[in-house]
Amino acid sequence: MSAPETREELEARRRKGLRRTVRIAVGIVATMGAASFAAVPLYDLFCRVTGYGGTPVLASDRGASAGATGDFITVSFDASKAPDMPWSFTPLQREVKARLGEDTLIFYRAHNPTDRPVAGQATYNVAPVSAGEYFVKIDCFCFTEQILQPGQTVDMPVSFYVDPAIRENAGTRRMPSITLSYTFYRLDAPLEAAALSAAPEADEGATTVR
Repeated sequence: MSAPETREELEARRRKGLRRTVRIAVGIVATMGAASFAAVPLYDLFCRVTGYGGTPVLASDRGASAGATGDFITVSFDASKAPDMPWSFTPLQREVKARLGEDTLIFYRAHNPTDRPVAGQATYNVAPVSAGEYFVKIDCFCFTEQILQPGQTVDMPVSFYVDPAIRENAGTRRMPSITLSYTFYRLDAPLEAAALSAAPEADEGATTVR
């Protein structure tokens, strides 16, 4: 039979157990923090690859179109902006009749009416949300931030195709139209300040950003 533990041994064992509990708790918090930090980009990647939540798929994730078909679908375009975004922002075409599988190019126009550079970036989605996995973006102004100089107007392109597989899904087979929506948000002021010090005077009239 082993001898009973002394008070010092009991206290040492209690302190050791406490330190172990603290290390486990710190590890759990660190893991949760890392997971939450990674959640946004991982969720964004998931949406881009799968079209979940009405997020259009990117051509780099899907690959080239299988080719145009004889079928068409109407694609409408919508524009909005955050309350603090001073730009005007509108689609140049309200809708197009897009051939399934065929690359289609449309433009949105943005204008900065202020006397200073303004930076912004657009978020996007399609409706109905079930169309997201079939709406494939090839190129878009929304992929990068945009900086408009005082008084500058730009025509910004969007290149896309609608996957013909949309007609193979029972839930989307008879879908007559899709709406592509953009919302422009103003970016942080430091970006605008950098643009003001580095950029040349904006030309008058509209320019095309590609």
